[in-house]
Amino acid sequence: MPALSADEGRDDPQASARLFALAHTPVGILALSTAEIERAIYPVGFYRTKARGLHRVCRDLLDRFGGQVPSDLDALLTLHGVGRKTANLVVTFGFDLPGICVDTHVHRITNRLGFVRTRTPAETETALRHRLPHRHWIGLNDLLVAFGQNLCHPTSPHCSVCPVGTACARVGVRQSR
Repeated sequence: MPALSADEGRDDPQASARLFALAHTPVGILALSTAEIERAIYPVGFYRTKARGLHRVCRDLLDRFGGQVPSDLDALLTLHGVGRKTANLVVTFGFDLPGICVDTHVHRITNRLGFVRTRTPAETETALRHRLPHRHWIGLNDLLVAFGQNLCHPTSPHCSVCPVGTACARVGVRQSR
């Protein structure tokens, strides 16, 4: 479900599995109390807010989209709590359509490399859509998230062992290891 992004807090990869074991349709989720949803998705960050948001998204899906999650990015963005990153995740992983999921890692690293020069993740997504062939869109987020978590940290990246260090503009890097 689009409202289950856990970027703001602790991530629990089993939260969706626990929720979908209880209900896996908008009608089923609306039949659950917010307390039941909270218990299922805890310890995901902001689990109480997300439980209420799930009810709101499911009601909206039923009222406006016949209970079906839309595959259109613009339609997804009209749902409560769904931003560009989540909408792109739904499009790419839910419908296997091209989309670019830009989070903090993708935004920081593509700018650090000098591949784009943008101020916001939304600007980064637009710039990457113009620069990258569609075949590279879906895998970009996974690749750069892992790279950002393990090597290209926000502060003091491991530039000395970076496999793309010679091609990196090191934009904004003040100190590195």
